[in-house]
Amino acid sequence: MTGGEIAALIAAIAFLLLVFFIGIFLTRLMNTLNEVNRSIKSLTDDVDVVSKQSSDILATSNDLLKDVNEKINTIDPVFNAAADLGQSVTDLNNSVRHMTTRVKDNTNRGAKFALISKMGTMFYKMHNKKKRK
Repeated sequence: MTGGEIAALIAAIAFLLLVFFIGIFLTRLMNTLNEVNRSIKSLTDDVDVVSKQSSDILATSNDLLKDVNEKINTIDPVFNAAADLGQSVTDLNNSVRHMTTRVKDNTNRGAKFALISKMGTMFYKMHNKKKRK
């Protein structure tokens, strides 16, 4: 065998080893890609289930929100009536305070008038007693 034939043989063996290792690499790559495809399919199925459940939850939430809004609209007149009642009670309290102040002022005037009247009566009686004597 000549040097060229030995070099060709070494190159052929190296090429054969390269093809062999590339074949093993591609086989393992195909197995890995199959696993990735199965995982992606499983994830896709899970995401579909979660998406469906989320849609159901959103639909239920929308129904509940609509129901709550209807009930709030039903209750609004009660709160308006309570607010009106509160305003009426405030007005009544203000009126009672004003009337109490007026009665107090009139009572003070009445007490002064009664005192002056009593003093006048006493002076009149004293004056009459002096006249009789």
